[in-house]
Amino acid sequence: MNKNKPILLIDDEIKITKVLKAYLEKNGYSTLTAHDGKHAWEQFQSQEIALVVLDLMLPDITGEELCYKIRTQSRVPVIMLTAKSNEADLLRGLKIGADDYIIKPFSPRTVVAKIEAVLRRTECDELISMPVSYNNGYLTIDFENGVVKKNGEIINLTPTEFKLLRALAKAPNRIFTRDQLITFALDDNFDGYDRSIDTYIKSLRSKIESDRKKPQYIVTVHGFGYKFVSETKEHCRESTYD
Repeated sequence: MNKNKPILLIDDEIKITKVLKAYLEKNGYSTLTAHDGKHAWEQFQSQEIALVVLDLMLPDITGEELCYKIRTQSRVPVIMLTAKSNEADLLRGLKIGADDYIIKPFSPRTVVAKIEAVLRRTECDELISMPVSYNNGYLTIDFENGVVKKNGEIINLTPTEFKLLRALAKAPNRIFTRDQLITFALDDNFDGYDRSIDTYIKSLRSKIESDRKKPQYIVTVHGFGYKFVSETKEHCRESTYD
């Protein structure tokens, strides 16, 4: 795992950033710290960051606003720290682009474990060269060559459908809004409305799902968008953590 790029710790509680910095540096990571949104944004723009740990409660800007701002420029992994534990708040954080979240109070060891898991997943996604199969080979995606197979048979996807599938499958269980799919999958060169994404998803499901009305891969998160659900993934396995 590449530990050369720093992890940016953003929290207005200096004690928290000091403790996390100590634990991370003990595990070989370099770190940067910020205690408000303005300084955090300056740090983010001036450095090549490996991962952001972001508290929702900042003195000058909300964590949600800062995360959204980061997402307009980068896909760097973001883990949110939050005292909010209800499902709606957590989904809102995932909706705007957080990769994971940790509820306060927390153990520093848990934060380090989550950081390592997210970085492993990110590194794995970046290095994928072999086809990745799901559900004992039912669905296979060759990200490098743009080939998708279902039950061993090649599926003819349009370029737009493949871009959407690739974006979703490379970030399993992350919720993407329609606007985020346009930005990350279609590079903002999409000549259509955000609701057109629904039509492409419907077509994509008809090709990769055994039953598009009961999808097992591309799942709708009502009120938010879509996510790719991956229960069994071969090659690049993701480690588990507490």
